[in-house]
Amino acid sequence: MNRIMLFAVLIAFSFSPPASAQDLDLKPVTEKHVMIPMRDGKRLSAYLYFPPGKGPWPVVFEQRYADLRAATTRKGAAKLAEAGFVVALVNFRGTHLSEGNWVGYRALGWGKLKDGYDTCEWLAGQPWSTGKVGSFGSSQGGFAQNFLAVAQPPHLVCQYMEDTGLSLFHEGYRIGGITRPERFKAMAKVCRDPDDNRKLMEEWFRHPHYDDYWRDEDCSLHFAKMNVPCFTLGSWYDFMNQGSIASFQGRQDKGGANSRGKQQLVIGPWLHGRGNRTNKIAEMVYPDNANWPQHEHMVRWFTHWLKGEDNGVAKEPTVRYYVMGAVGEDGAPGNIWRTAKDWPPPSTPTPLYLHADGVLAWQAPTGANGSTTYQSDPLKPMQILGAAFPGAKDARVFEKQAEVRTFTTAPLEKPIEWTGRVKAELYVSSTARDTDVIVRVSDVYPDGKSILIIDYPWRLRYREGFDREVLLEPGKVTKVAFDVGWLSQVFNKGHRIRVTIASTGAPLYEPNPQTGAPLTIAFPTNAAAAMNTIHHNQRFASRVVVPFPR
Repeated sequence: MNRIMLFAVLIAFSFSPPASAQDLDLKPVTEKHVMIPMRDGKRLSAYLYFPPGKGPWPVVFEQRYADLRAATTRKGAAKLAEAGFVVALVNFRGTHLSEGNWVGYRALGWGKLKDGYDTCEWLAGQPWSTGKVGSFGSSQGGFAQNFLAVAQPPHLVCQYMEDTGLSLFHEGYRIGGITRPERFKAMAKVCRDPDDNRKLMEEWFRHPHYDDYWRDEDCSLHFAKMNVPCFTLGSWYDFMNQGSIASFQGRQDKGGANSRGKQQLVIGPWLHGRGNRTNKIAEMVYPDNANWPQHEHMVRWFTHWLKGEDNGVAKEPTVRYYVMGAVGEDGAPGNIWRTAKDWPPPSTPTPLYLHADGVLAWQAPTGANGSTTYQSDPLKPMQILGAAFPGAKDARVFEKQAEVRTFTTAPLEKPIEWTGRVKAELYVSSTARDTDVIVRVSDVYPDGKSILIIDYPWRLRYREGFDREVLLEPGKVTKVAFDVGWLSQVFNKGHRIRVTIASTGAPLYEPNPQTGAPLTIAFPTNAAAAMNTIHHNQRFASRVVVPFPR
């Protein structure tokens, strides 16, 4: 049987009506359902969107575990197809209609199973395909694209990523070393067999440290294999912005010959997600220039790389970033776009010190005994509601809770810009063997509202590295240093800068049992309360280190 006849047979046996599809008018685009065969004989569920007219066409595809049948998802795919691409939306192995067992991202990359590779090559080989394939997607679809790039399918030409990640240990199943069993128990609802999710979580907890198991899901170890042009869209109000920026940096600096110099990065004042690149973000309304023409730009990117059209998109600046400023204040500095040849722009790391009585100041403390103590009780945690980072919102609801501590500057005499990465260097003691620290940075307006920009948690048993656990010696002062996040922000004259510290913030950050025992899926019955102390004195000068542009 020749190649074309084989593909015709596969199509004839694979196409079927979309499952549970509400009636949508997607004309002139045609929607079809297909089961794509993988190397082990399992088939992945995909929905294809064909442009009007006669092909062949280049193909763009997204891999995700989330449902593909929402009206907005289908309409978005149809709109992209109208630009002259076959669009494929593909569910991960073991989710929804896709066959096989749910193993998270583990089947997508460079192991025994290469579902991303096989999907790309199947799409490239169809009679309606030109053989040129691109990929797109955000969050889970961004992670999937990094796995795909490492696998190096021959027909992958380019990628378009939003709010992406690289390592499932660092920025996925965990964050700052914090395990998130309640968050990931919910993944059972996307599985064909919900028991797959239980088995996968048990496997994770058998690997408490960053070991070879987790290295098999860390794309940052394989930048040299990433060899396609990629446009990366990041968001300031997103904890995964660390992954977006690291992905751009790694591909640009260490990627293959077809990757270096063909990367672009845009970071704007947005929240995590897709379809939200507007100037209205949570409680903030930025100028109209904060809008990003996502669909139009993605079409231009794919049109250039997949159709060979010289439309100028590849000649645009390597880095574009939005410098955030105050909103609702006439003449406030910031709220502008800048360009750069690389990321980050040059900056001078500058310490900003914690002091007694909630003071934050540029001068180091001179007293011998300054410290701030609060309780950390995993059974009575402070609350950060929701499952997503609550950036661009007034954080006072959290800041006013009993076991949360704030440190705030005096009103600024002139505007101050930070552009780059903020780091925390804290001196901590605890009555427990293990605890967490959450650090937040806010812009405090003259009326008192405290707009949250970045935050990050850290589990202290991992303070010396994720490859091992080092428990605390109760009462002993220990240095804890970690990255809080990236930002580009002008704090306006009359505003104040605030650093907030706590050790619990549930349900967003699932509490640490604080016993020092191995972490478990089920929360232990012997979880222990502790008194935690942040030291800020001449010997132990806790601080955040901030980036002043040079």
